[in-house]
Amino acid sequence: MEKISSFQVDHLRLKPGAYVSRKDKFGDLTLTTFDLRFKEPNKEPVIDQPALHTIEHLCATFLRSHREWCMKVVYFGPMGCRTGFYVIVEGDYSSSDILPLLLEMFDWIEKYEDAIPGASPAECGNWRDQNIDMAKWECSRYAALLKKRKMENLEYPSDMV
Repeated sequence: MEKISSFQVDHLRLKPGAYVSRKDKFGDLTLTTFDLRFKEPNKEPVIDQPALHTIEHLCATFLRSHREWCMKVVYFGPMGCRTGFYVIVEGDYSSSDILPLLLEMFDWIEKYEDAIPGASPAECGNWRDQNIDMAKWECSRYAALLKKRKMENLEYPSDMV
């Protein structure tokens, strides 16, 4: 079998950021997958499971409710390695296109005070496994990194794939 594209990225050199992971074309339709890398792989502790789960609930809710992006968001979910998340959107986009949306989302999470969306037995198969305080901390840390780096159209460097 061929090695999938995400396993071809050199995780020993990958830094936190928001990268265009891939673009898939289906006729006239393009899906852009973003790698929202919160942690430096194999160097930083991964996101703990309850925080990861809460971030998933909050971000998915925000993105699927966003007035401009709700119809473009296909998927938001965690990486199995727990170093970040994937977001898939309909359209041909760059990291600079999605950066304002990400910053708006993390600002919303920082201010969020209600119950965690979807965190009930009827709505989630592991509803108790949540930690909103750690989720907020992880999102705040990541948002600060994005602001500091003033990221523009990041893609994996060609020598990393």
